[in-house]
Amino acid sequence: MQNKGAIRFFAIAFALACIFELSFTLVTNSVEKDAKEYAETKFAALSKAGNAATQSNPDSVKSAYERRYLDSMSTVEVYMGAYTYKECKENEINLGLDLRGGMNVTLEISQADIIRSLSNNNTDANFNKAIDNATLRQKNSQAEFINLFYEEYKKLDPNVHLATIFSTLELKDKIKYESSNDEVLNLIRTESKDAIDRSFNILRTRIDKFGVTQPNIQKLDVSGRILIELPGVKEPERVRKLLQGTANLEFWETFDNKDIQNKLVDANTKIAALLKGGLKDDKTEAVDTAAVKSDTTTATTAVATDTAKADDGASLNASLNDKKKVESTDTSKSALAKKAKEENPLFEILQPAIYKQGNGYFAAEGPVVGSALIKDTGRVNSYLRLPQVKSVFPRNMKLLWTVKASDKDGKFLQLVAIKVSNRDGRAPLEGNVITDATGDFAQNSAKAEVSMTMNAEGAQVWKKLTGSNIGKSIAIVLDDYVYSYPTVNGEIAGGRSSITGNFEINEAKDLANILKAGKLPARARIVQEDVVGPTLGKEAISSGLLSFVIALLLVLVYMAIYYNKAGLVANVALIANVFFIMGILASLKAVLTLPGIAGIVLTIGLSVDANILIFERVREELRSGMGIKMAIREGFKHAMSSILDSNITTLILGIILYVFGNGPVQGFATTLIVGIITSLFAAIFVSRLVFEWMMKKDQAIPFSIPATENLYRNVNINFVGARKKYYMFSAIIIVLGIVGLFKNGLNYGVDFKGGRTYIIRLDKAYTTDEIRNALSVPFGNAAPEVKTFGKDNQVKVTTPYLIDDNSAESDAKVETALLTGLNTISKVDKSNIMSSSKVGENISDDIKQSSVWAIIIACVLMFLFIFIRFQKWQFGLGAVVALVHDVLIVLSVFAIFNGLLPFSLEIDQNFIAAILTVMSYSMTDTVVVFDRIREFLSNNEGKELIGKDTPKIINEALNNTLSRTMNTSMTIFFVLLAIFIFGGEVIRGFSFALLIGIVIGTYSSICIATPIVIDLDKKTKE
Repeated sequence: MQNKGAIRFFAIAFALACIFELSFTLVTNSVEKDAKEYAETKFAALSKAGNAATQSNPDSVKSAYERRYLDSMSTVEVYMGAYTYKECKENEINLGLDLRGGMNVTLEISQADIIRSLSNNNTDANFNKAIDNATLRQKNSQAEFINLFYEEYKKLDPNVHLATIFSTLELKDKIKYESSNDEVLNLIRTESKDAIDRSFNILRTRIDKFGVTQPNIQKLDVSGRILIELPGVKEPERVRKLLQGTANLEFWETFDNKDIQNKLVDANTKIAALLKGGLKDDKTEAVDTAAVKSDTTTATTAVATDTAKADDGASLNASLNDKKKVESTDTSKSALAKKAKEENPLFEILQPAIYKQGNGYFAAEGPVVGSALIKDTGRVNSYLRLPQVKSVFPRNMKLLWTVKASDKDGKFLQLVAIKVSNRDGRAPLEGNVITDATGDFAQNSAKAEVSMTMNAEGAQVWKKLTGSNIGKSIAIVLDDYVYSYPTVNGEIAGGRSSITGNFEINEAKDLANILKAGKLPARARIVQEDVVGPTLGKEAISSGLLSFVIALLLVLVYMAIYYNKAGLVANVALIANVFFIMGILASLKAVLTLPGIAGIVLTIGLSVDANILIFERVREELRSGMGIKMAIREGFKHAMSSILDSNITTLILGIILYVFGNGPVQGFATTLIVGIITSLFAAIFVSRLVFEWMMKKDQAIPFSIPATENLYRNVNINFVGARKKYYMFSAIIIVLGIVGLFKNGLNYGVDFKGGRTYIIRLDKAYTTDEIRNALSVPFGNAAPEVKTFGKDNQVKVTTPYLIDDNSAESDAKVETALLTGLNTISKVDKSNIMSSSKVGENISDDIKQSSVWAIIIACVLMFLFIFIRFQKWQFGLGAVVALVHDVLIVLSVFAIFNGLLPFSLEIDQNFIAAILTVMSYSMTDTVVVFDRIREFLSNNEGKELIGKDTPKIINEALNNTLSRTMNTSMTIFFVLLAIFIFGGEVIRGFSFALLIGIVIGTYSSICIATPIVIDLDKKTKE
């Protein structure tokens, strides 16, 4: 081997670099161990002192002290006198969400909102209808939204002139009235891209201030989509609110309640008349966005500073019917209640802000006109939106709900009367004047507040606004929800102010974060989400590491037994390979996921393939009488072609997986690509260096034991002659798969059909029917799919419930419905949800499209590679037919056994990763066989690759490579068996697909791909 010194130097330098990269993980583990010990010490001291918190919430207390210790160490140099704990944390091995818990979110910036905003919210009917139609089409289309919008607009108005819509005051310098539609569309695209870029920067600022270790935020290829990964997050509701809040802050003047109460009475009378006239009072109407948001939000609002507060039990309905209630008897109560309901439909659900004094009822001071149960806010809104009712109120008034409940039980929201003073409907002061905001505890108070600083323009408007409203309230509104409505005691100069109320400290910090980061130019909605609890993450680490260790031991033992001392050399190279993989992953800041661990484990099996190819060649040379030194040299030389060809095909498939996959699939692809590169280095160079060292020491290097020395040597199977039997066998399985497809169907995961999936751990085992029945009421028509997931007390619930609801509150609403249903059979709360996943319709359609394209592109690239490498189209097409055969067989097995096996056989992104991996292995095996066939054909027939003696030569090549094929297959099979048994339920279906695929891939490379080359060639057709 030439340049041994350079290779030795590189190997040592490479190893030292990997040690350095991995050392950061050891340092952070040491610091975090100290943090746990510190927390335990502090907790013990508090417990001894009798602190009540140690009894009521011990985990929270420990976690707080642990966090405090780590925060104090963040800027302390803890490694080599140069790296702080924070820097070491940023350089440690980055574990994925499935290994340490956390949240993975794909956000989509609403281009519909951007277009509406650019038009200054134009009210043209065709314009808005075109946007709605384009939104519907986008669910099943890969086209750009702007193009869909224009197509729909032209359908509604063939003569549309977009400049009339978009020549607004803000765009007057960019769009003229005579601008063409193409010019306007190009401007919309530019402005849309800028808006998405601004959204990305705003979201990145919010995330950076959120305090998550190793967050990842990146723009995706799909326009308007942003991927955010937040490891270790334990408050998904808080994250959803932080990411989806547009931060449209407004300061509004208000009406006084006493001026509105009579209008409410008129509205109540009008509604009663409308109901008597036939207006449908549908109590089952879906609660609108306001009601849902108010019900689920964790945002905060200020406590009213009103001097007079409404009596919770008082209502105008009570006032109007007080005498009747006193005079009524028990038998007439029902009739009177019905009559009261008919006469006062609004006040039945909205309690006016009045209070009782003496024998009379008086309107409370302040801007609050009433309060309602959260569940009734939707009906209140539907009443107040009626045109006949809206006409009762002042034209410059709008009613907004508070963002947080006003009572201790969290059941009531307040309705605030906002005064719209400007003709354009905009607030007198908006959030763009905020230059800084902080959330902290108020001075001399245990209550949190948000302090704001305004720019000069904002300070001037704020001074004027407060000066003209002394003694009145100003409502502070964020995204159309009232956060507070403080009474102005005097003019506020200097632009400094604060929002006070019943804030939690985290809520105050989040609100300040949003205000400081800025307003999103358009709504950001979550279209895909994965949440993994820390418990499931720890279990995943345990199962992943167990499968890794067992797989590694199996391969080490197998190689040592089959190849004797040479097998030990392969084991040294294998261990070095695993070490190199981990070092490179750490240096690349790559995310190590559970599928990623599976990728490493699979690489263990694949990496020995190169050694097996070399060792089988060396054994052939030794049998021919060659000396050990010359045999090793020739073995490496002749095996090189097959090694490079097989690894290049796997590398191509790995790149396709990385490009078309996301999340776990990309994690798998990353480790696979890195593993292929390091395994080549380890097998070709590291093992060669070890052999050179052993030969220099004159050590004996046996390549077999007596039992394996002549194994497969005299095998002579007529593979080509029996090819029709193989074709028939494959056809039978595929036909059975088609029958299974019609009978059982395929179990599509949420990746492909959209919906939400929850993994729930219950207190004991329940039947899937019991759980399904319990969830049928809260989920309504969206019948959930319930399956046992691993342990008998764990279930996987999949539902399409509210998947089309794009509001920020839909996730919490579905989770509430889930827990409500489960609580009818078992006591559960959020801690029982081990993980959750959400995939919107748009995303699932994109995933299906990308999966199909991944497989097609893989087949095309494989054909081109084989064609170029072997200079014969029959080889390329034979390999592609074998690939299609493998995919069909694996799909057939999943269709046949769907619902029959005790684990889930889902068709999802992981399944596609498994299919592509199977294709990779099958191609690797096929290339090795083809390479030997090419060698044999070239030796026998010169330049003619295919001729009359081809079947005989092909059989000889197949039998000659059978030892390598079976050894590689056995190693990988045992590796995958370890993953399947010990890898955990999360990747059980994934590893099962790989197990089936490896068996089928080995079979097809010998019995399908190569015989098809014969049948495709006209010279040898029978």
